[in-house]
Amino acid sequence: MRRAGKVVAEIHEKTRAIIKPGITTLDIDKASREVLERRGARSNFLNYHGFPATVCTSPNDMIVHGIPGDYVLEEGDIISVDCGAIVEGYHGDAAYTAPVGEVSADARRLLEVTERSLFAGIEQMYEGNRLHEIGRAVQQVAEAAGYSVVRNYVGHAIGTAMHEEPQVPNYWPGAPGPRLKVGNVFAVEPMVNAGGAATVELSDGWSVVTADGSLSAHFEHTIAVTDGGPEILTLG
Repeated sequence: MRRAGKVVAEIHEKTRAIIKPGITTLDIDKASREVLERRGARSNFLNYHGFPATVCTSPNDMIVHGIPGDYVLEEGDIISVDCGAIVEGYHGDAAYTAPVGEVSADARRLLEVTERSLFAGIEQMYEGNRLHEIGRAVQQVAEAAGYSVVRNYVGHAIGTAMHEEPQVPNYWPGAPGPRLKVGNVFAVEPMVNAGGAATVELSDGWSVVTADGSLSAHFEHTIAVTDGGPEILTLG
């Protein structure tokens, strides 16, 4: 899983490097495919329930699952890139949201808070802690900044499949959940909206947007619980 995580980290590095006004979301997918091919890894997104690409690209008010295509990035956009890799049957999964050129102060703050909420959740990932303390920490950071946490889409355990049980909510679900054990691996992925938490799925059957048209940011890492604490497997 460390090896799969390093491939995902490299995809993040290569795709971040090309994000600028004028490129298309399909260009981001092409950069991802080049890394996968060079590293001899497989995409766990491509053909997953029919998904047609190796990354999800979700601009502005799109929260998750955007399909790469001819959308041209513009100055001031934000763009979420979510991707994964499989190496010898084991999965990595991670996402980031990047500014396109110069963005508004409000957009930049949303990105900063969402990433900070992710790391607040990761800080809970010590042996013996309860799983849902992750979501409590995410929620506290996001809501303290005046934002809302998406509830319809959550994180998950990950291993020989991309999505395994149990799920990892980005909020406190009302119960502490199981205790964390050394060897557990989870994909923690807060999705934070500048407005309300409600979501709408578009007619393509994949793309999910904020119901109120507000901006949304998405950050994710794959993290292992180890004897020494949390180890982020998808960190560059």
